[in-house]
Amino acid sequence: MIISVPYENGQIFQHFGRTEQFKIYKTENNKITDSKIVSTNGNGHGALVNILKSLEVSILICGGIGEGAQNALAEKGIQFFGGVSGSSDNAVKDYLEGNLNFDAHIKCNHHQDNNHSCTNHVHNCSH
Repeated sequence: MIISVPYENGQIFQHFGRTEQFKIYKTENNKITDSKIVSTNGNGHGALVNILKSLEVSILICGGIGEGAQNALAEKGIQFFGGVSGSSDNAVKDYLEGNLNFDAHIKCNHHQDNNHSCTNHVHNCSH
């Protein structure tokens, strides 16, 4: 199984649609067997899902994620776990151990506000 996390400096980047890197984890038998960092080359929301699909990602662990991106992931068969923060490595390990804390109802409703700052988690993601 291949798991992806929007990535910045070892942490889960908190705005899926603005991520500049993904950390990609290959796993077998609930263990991480390999990982690498992949650049998004500045691509936005729609292209990010296609990048993940081309990398054969089946699971995305992320922070904030809008409804459009959620729908695009579902269309490509990629399951996501939103509302997660902290170390990307620890989040993947928690997922593999069945201990990941996530928000199944995460919705980012701030896209009309051009001054929001997802990297500082100042926006209002609500259920």
